[in-house]
Amino acid sequence: MRRAASIARQMRVSASVQNTLPTENFALQGVAEEGFLAPFGVRHASRQILQQRMKSVKNISKITAAMKMVAASRLRGAQAKAEAAQGIWQPMTKLLGDTPGVDVPNNLTVCVSSDRGLCGGVNTNAAKQFRAINSVVSSLGEGEKEFKFAIIGDKGNALLKKELGDGLKTLVVDATKSGVTFSGASLIADELLKIDTDATRVVFNKFKSAISFIPTMSTTLSAEVLEKRAEAEGFMNEYEIEEEDRAPLLTDLAEFQLATNLYVGMLENYASELGSRMSAMDSSTKNAGEMLDKLTLTYNRSRQAAITTELIEIISGAAALEG
Repeated sequence: MRRAASIARQMRVSASVQNTLPTENFALQGVAEEGFLAPFGVRHASRQILQQRMKSVKNISKITAAMKMVAASRLRGAQAKAEAAQGIWQPMTKLLGDTPGVDVPNNLTVCVSSDRGLCGGVNTNAAKQFRAINSVVSSLGEGEKEFKFAIIGDKGNALLKKELGDGLKTLVVDATKSGVTFSGASLIADELLKIDTDATRVVFNKFKSAISFIPTMSTTLSAEVLEKRAEAEGFMNEYEIEEEDRAPLLTDLAEFQLATNLYVGMLENYASELGSRMSAMDSSTKNAGEMLDKLTLTYNRSRQAAITTELIEIISGAAALEG
């Protein structure tokens, strides 16, 4: 039997030498119905390629599973902070109001996005809402309007910087690297207050659940616009404030409301980012598992086919010797 196997190997080598084709003419064939391709002219090459792919898919699956766990652990804290921040935001909104449709000449729109990707449609939805709001505001009233823009997050900058051009006045990155804090939001508010504007609109994703978020906007009016509203609507009359003290008080309130809107917007968007990343990594892990199953099946079929071919060649060689 060993002699038959040796003769069979010699026959294969002889046949391969006689029928050798140039390397570039080697045909490619699918090793299974899944459509994976492998060089036909090199023995066992297809199985080696499949093993490499299986190893790569396993490594990717481990990474996505780890990213899902990290996002899930951070999401709980971010969600709790976002809910607690409503205690600051709601009283300010009740006092000064939220008027997204206000018609003013100088407008500043802030897009809150993430610094890292792999978080589903969080950033694309924010950018889409950002464009829609600017389009609606530009159609308000008949007077000329000036638009200025600010972006929080590197991904929003990548999506919007080309179309914004010189209108982009402020870019903030790594705002959530060490977590979202009110002091960090206040520093961003200080930078935005250097821009001459009558209304600042903050666009962000409001967290709803781990798989759902809502594009949202909050508006902050300047102290001058609030002063005009106070005189026209009298919304500050119920408070016993002297006339000479009202202007500086409205200035402080407007600045604090801007910092509050930024803080809440960044918290809500960060929670939406983590929830979307957790969902995306979960789907990626499942897809990697399904792909690994298909690759394993294809590998086993290829291995079985190679074994069968070897047996057929050995039996054929032995039969040829006996004949």
